[in-house]
Amino acid sequence: MQPARAALVGIDPGGKPDFAESMAELGLLASSAGSEPVMTLIGKRAKPDPAYYMGSGKATELREQMDAHQADIAIFNHALSPVQQRNLERHLKRHVIDRTGLILDIFAQRAKSHVGKTQVELANVRYQVSRLVKAWSHLERQKGGIGMRGGPGETQMELDRRMLENKAKRLQAELAKLQKQQATQRRARERRDVFSVSLVGYTNAGKSTLFNALTKAGTYAADQLFATLDTTSRKIYLPEAGQAVLSDTVGFIRDLPHQLVEAFRATLDETVRADLLLHVVDASSFDRQQQMLEVDKVLAEIQADQSPQLIVVNKIDRVPALMARGPVLRYHRDGRPAAIYVSAKDGIGLDLLRETLAEIAKNTARMKPSEETSSVADFEQEVPVKRWESLDFYHSRTGVYSPHDA
Repeated sequence: MQPARAALVGIDPGGKPDFAESMAELGLLASSAGSEPVMTLIGKRAKPDPAYYMGSGKATELREQMDAHQADIAIFNHALSPVQQRNLERHLKRHVIDRTGLILDIFAQRAKSHVGKTQVELANVRYQVSRLVKAWSHLERQKGGIGMRGGPGETQMELDRRMLENKAKRLQAELAKLQKQQATQRRARERRDVFSVSLVGYTNAGKSTLFNALTKAGTYAADQLFATLDTTSRKIYLPEAGQAVLSDTVGFIRDLPHQLVEAFRATLDETVRADLLLHVVDASSFDRQQQMLEVDKVLAEIQADQSPQLIVVNKIDRVPALMARGPVLRYHRDGRPAAIYVSAKDGIGLDLLRETLAEIAKNTARMKPSEETSSVADFEQEVPVKRWESLDFYHSRTGVYSPHDA
């Protein structure tokens, strides 16, 4: 089956520094969903048009370009209202999907476990409920009379909404049951005093590759967005600290749909309850600083922003300056580990990472949470940098050194 030929559409409101990176990311998302991007249309508009999001003239230009490129589907890098989506589909005479719908489609394709599938289905139902507001003309017809569903005068839209809301309640109850099972497993670990570590980070930062390298688990890892959706936990041995549990979780992304954050509470509970978060950062990404901030936004939304963090700068094999320096551990001024530089693919720095985790595990019981908490802001505060291209200067100013120099 041939992949759908997609037109990528972005409207720049002006003053958005990461607009270009966001559009590049949209192309990766479209490819991850199984589409083939064949054209890109970019416009500028300070305020979205209520009817088309873009102006009517730009919508006509989009239709003409889609005809020329034989594009089957228009993918917008924005959240469209139901009315905007309906109007665009009528004007373009093609299917239209927004960023939220695209991410939900990828999640639906990738979820494997019962928990993951239930979470994605719940997010999809909530999204469909939001699409019912005057979305289609057939929803305005009324149903009533003998043998018809609903009472007299009840509209088709109301019936559909009630059906979806009942389905959402059922899925929510099912997820609550699954969360109770997970809570029981966590309590068992806590009784055994097992140190728990959770991998977090922007999608495609290399979390699953790092997870496999540390645990030899052999879980699926690929150079694509949202390769991992389901939480996987494995035991690891830390020198002089004993056993710990490492969990790999779903990656985050800018403008992550709220429906997904809410639905994935069961998966993200491992993050909230972890003794330590390994915040994995892609060293080769030009947008890494913004990606770190996006991860912190989601952590704040799930109330995990105060959890202790160790930043793991991964993929140093793709950055010659970092590769020449090799694995490095950087400390805060108070002596706590702040960031470690590794290549999970090549195994560079993993021994240093294990030693660092062991040291943190041994000290965790003796430290107050407020003394151990670190974040992107803490990591960046000593020498403000606009972009991480100045990493070498940044480290020379703040004194990067290995633990053997301490």
